[in-house]
Amino acid sequence: MATYTEDGTVDLEGNPVLRSNTGRWRASSFLVVWEMFVVMAYQCITSNLINYLMEKLHQDTVSASNNVTNWVGTVWIITIIGAYVADAHLGRYRTLLIASAIYLSGMSVLTLAVSVPGIKPPQCSAAAAAVQSGDCKKASTLQLAVFYGALYTLAVGIGVAKPNTSTMAADQFDEFEPKEKDQKLSFFNWWTFSVSIGTLFANTVLVYIQDNVGWTLGYGLPTAGLAVSILIFLAGTPFYRPRVPTGSPFTRMAKVIVAAARKWKVPVPGDPKELFELNLEEYIKKGKFRIDSTPTLRFLSKASVRTGSTSPWMLCSVTQVEETKQMLRMIPILVATFVPSTMIAQINTLFVKQGTTLERNVGGFKIPPANLTGFVTVSTLVCTVIYDRCFVKMMKTWKRTQNPRGISMLQRMGIGLVLTIIVMLIASLTERYRLKVAKDHGVVASGGQVPLTIFILVPQFVLMGTANAFLEPARTEFFYDQAPESMKSLGTSYAMITVGVGNFLSSFLLSTVAHITEKHGHRGWILNNLNASHLDYYYAFFCILNILNFVFFLVVSKYYVYKA
Repeated sequence: MATYTEDGTVDLEGNPVLRSNTGRWRASSFLVVWEMFVVMAYQCITSNLINYLMEKLHQDTVSASNNVTNWVGTVWIITIIGAYVADAHLGRYRTLLIASAIYLSGMSVLTLAVSVPGIKPPQCSAAAAAVQSGDCKKASTLQLAVFYGALYTLAVGIGVAKPNTSTMAADQFDEFEPKEKDQKLSFFNWWTFSVSIGTLFANTVLVYIQDNVGWTLGYGLPTAGLAVSILIFLAGTPFYRPRVPTGSPFTRMAKVIVAAARKWKVPVPGDPKELFELNLEEYIKKGKFRIDSTPTLRFLSKASVRTGSTSPWMLCSVTQVEETKQMLRMIPILVATFVPSTMIAQINTLFVKQGTTLERNVGGFKIPPANLTGFVTVSTLVCTVIYDRCFVKMMKTWKRTQNPRGISMLQRMGIGLVLTIIVMLIASLTERYRLKVAKDHGVVASGGQVPLTIFILVPQFVLMGTANAFLEPARTEFFYDQAPESMKSLGTSYAMITVGVGNFLSSFLLSTVAHITEKHGHRGWILNNLNASHLDYYYAFFCILNILNFVFFLVVSKYYVYKA
């Protein structure tokens, strides 16, 4: 007897899908491979973009760093548009097809922008670049327009795709089937592990090619890989379990808020059965889920109180109200992730730039500073495996927890937040030592190389990878899991929005701190000459921010109520 999925998934024509022929890891594997190449292309840009802006476009440290974080922030803010389009109109599969085309076109133009004479920036002599003398010819308006046009075309493609890729991959597991439900519990761990392989390749091989062979090949290879990955994504089409778009989540939530506000004087009945709700058959027919009323955010329940009017802006079903509650309940947790996201943005800018001031030669090999982010990835890979295969099993057998994940998603995020505090503390102490050595060897004013190995930065990168192994999968799974079934892409976009906000906050804080610390003739904390800067103070400032943020996280997580 044929068995169909029970979670509302259908085929591309809207028909029920057989569980045996579709979904599970077989379908997810196509999406995993696609995401690996997508991440590879994205990371090979972000990891080394600050060096391209400074060395090829001759921008100063603060401007280049802010241009990187502003672009990355734009990528992740656009994710909310991708989530809306998928949930409301096109579905995840068709949204990903459009995003792939935009992404590939942007990557292709970017490769041309660093390769073709006339649209790539003019060459600059090594001597002039080293002293930033101003003798380097500036890029023309056309060259800048092509370069930034390609970057922001990429931002649209990446941003539209991001909230839908992991969401669609997770949708391939039917929670109504015990074996698939069990596989889904560890899905986000292995998703993080798999896509980190693409990050590792980008941060090591591709970054080395960019620095030592050329930007043409450094961008050309991931562009070709991206084209191949789109074919792989298309090859998995017969095995996917798509979901039907359910209309605008923003409109549904707005109706609840407006209805509740218009009936703010109306009391909520003590018996939830007196609230307005559709028949169960209505939900079954449309492949949707009915949600029972909960006592949290009780004010919104007024939207379901019958007052005579049946206007959708005056009367909403209990399920619609609860969906809105679920999305709103997650916002304080979302806010608590802004500061660590801001800190992570610094890794792709200031942490990497620090590496340029240190001894990078190992035998005859010169390590590109951006390769340091490879230690983050390796650490994340190793810790993710240990977490999934050892830590979870250990916690599940421990008498004090029956959680199938080992610990709760918020507890896992909390551990990651503690580790981010330690990262910034170590970064501050390491930078303080680097500045002392620079002063002792008289290279402060000249900005020359500090006689220290680049490997003194490794501990902070490794520990950051460990923090990522706790924070990133938990954050993505939390916002996916706690979002209502009809708003999964929007829920996943919460995890993406925090990265966007973090990058914009990074730009704001970097500019503000640089401006304030240069007032009244003082030497600023963040200068082009890092040996004359005080990044140790800046990192200590971030350490304090992370501590305050962790206290806030403890408060909001204590009062958070998981959805049933």
